[in-house]
Amino acid sequence: MRFLSFRRLLAVLLACALAATALAAVFDMTLRDFVISGTHAGQVGPGVILDSNSCVSCHGTYDTENSPYDTWEGSLMAQAGRDPLFWAQMTNANQDVANVGYFCMRCHVPNTFVSGHAYDADGSTLDDFDRDGVSCHFCHSMVDPLYDPASSPPEDVATLATLDSVPAHYGNSMFVLDHEGKVRGPYDDANGPHANIHSPFHRDGEMCGTCHDVGNLAVTLQSDGTYTYNGLNAPTPTEDPWEQFPLERTFSEWKLSAFANGGIDMGGLFGGDGDPVVSSCQDCHMPKVEAQGASYGPMRTDLAKHEFAGASAWVLEIIGLLYANDPAVDPAAIAVGRQKAIEMVERAATLGLSVVDGELRVRVTNQSGHKIPTGHIEGRRIFLNVKVFDEEDDLLVEYGHYDYDTAHLDTDTTKVYEMHVGLSAAAAAATGFPEGVTTHMALADTIEKDNRIPPRGFSNGRFERAGAPVVGAVYADGQYWDDTLFSLPDGADRAEATLYYQTVTRHYIEALRDGNHTNHWGETLYRLWLQTNKGAPIEITNAGLILP
Repeated sequence: MRFLSFRRLLAVLLACALAATALAAVFDMTLRDFVISGTHAGQVGPGVILDSNSCVSCHGTYDTENSPYDTWEGSLMAQAGRDPLFWAQMTNANQDVANVGYFCMRCHVPNTFVSGHAYDADGSTLDDFDRDGVSCHFCHSMVDPLYDPASSPPEDVATLATLDSVPAHYGNSMFVLDHEGKVRGPYDDANGPHANIHSPFHRDGEMCGTCHDVGNLAVTLQSDGTYTYNGLNAPTPTEDPWEQFPLERTFSEWKLSAFANGGIDMGGLFGGDGDPVVSSCQDCHMPKVEAQGASYGPMRTDLAKHEFAGASAWVLEIIGLLYANDPAVDPAAIAVGRQKAIEMVERAATLGLSVVDGELRVRVTNQSGHKIPTGHIEGRRIFLNVKVFDEEDDLLVEYGHYDYDTAHLDTDTTKVYEMHVGLSAAAAAATGFPEGVTTHMALADTIEKDNRIPPRGFSNGRFERAGAPVVGAVYADGQYWDDTLFSLPDGADRAEATLYYQTVTRHYIEALRDGNHTNHWGETLYRLWLQTNKGAPIEITNAGLILP
């Protein structure tokens, strides 16, 4: 069967996509503005990529703690197409930049580029196949776009030849799918009922970079270090994420760290069974275990558990709540995935307390392979809570008090690690929104704050070139910790510090609700937030000190 080329299909659908815009966006961009290299709808035929139900009979149920399907099922990768936070964010982004949802769905709902439903940039035509998230067959049909004759499967040549344009970078969801859906994986001795191609790419962090290094295709870096909006109805002038305004730099943060340059012995904190040295994304987020990859397969000593645990505990909680009656969502799997996310958060950092010149010094050390917090930065923060007590254990002073009833944090008295984006004077004039910090991330062209703690091997110069600079703080090259001083009142006898992570702030949730004039997702997200203790922060770690 022959399929329409991407360019012809784009021309047919362009007018329909524009007509579907509910209200005029700030920038009336077209699908053409978000054309990038890689696989597009129409280049992989219907039925070539199968849904996850096709995998469970061999890769699930036989070992629920370790099998690929069972560990994936409760992850945010599996539930990405059902994520209320994403849908609320994308709705508001579409209101600011028409059709940007087409780009967003490449990572969050990638099967829409198999089904063709991505052309409806608001996600209104999704089906169950699309909602399968970042599915088994989708990932296991991915091809390394940077072909290496020494390691790439020879079958990749034919797939790359089907593309209109081959990606030159890992990022921006420029994925390439095997046009015949041939299954790829990390083992060269796999034997199953489908094609099995040995793919070193599936053990490389570069594969993860496909979706975890993202720039705004509509906002481009200039020679003076500023960013500017692109012209309308034209592809981005560069596909290099480093030359676009940063939406996420997790892959680059790792790639420029000491973890990617030989690895770090973390003493078993990450990585699972075996070697304590962790290097790749997979080492931490797909820990190794001795188990079978298939019910009939051999016992592997290095099977990567498909947990994909990150910091997504609250998001999994609201997914479980919203889809409690959906037979496609297993509440037990969601609960396990949420617990794995909490455990990952609890390993992200450590605390050290000491007294320096009469003040309490609290040191936060980043134990992860990227900044903390990392990822899509809107709403995310890490903060310190410090309490000082007298000899009778009465509270003398508290820094960084969090009110669970109002979801309010006293930011004036503590350190908050976060990234804020903003609008320059030129962007404010062009959009009509106020200059400075903004929740309109699709329009942002400035970094107003980024004091997030970098990983081991940090270099100011390299991180700045990658679009991941430190803003509003100072970290020396090589520094992967941060110190904060707190005053000790008279009579202080002991101190305790707690480090918290929070996925969304009250301000951000309300901005998504109040800014939505298109559909229900802003209000739905707000309702879920209220039902889940208002997105209460998760304790990362704590420490105490008897004062001299």
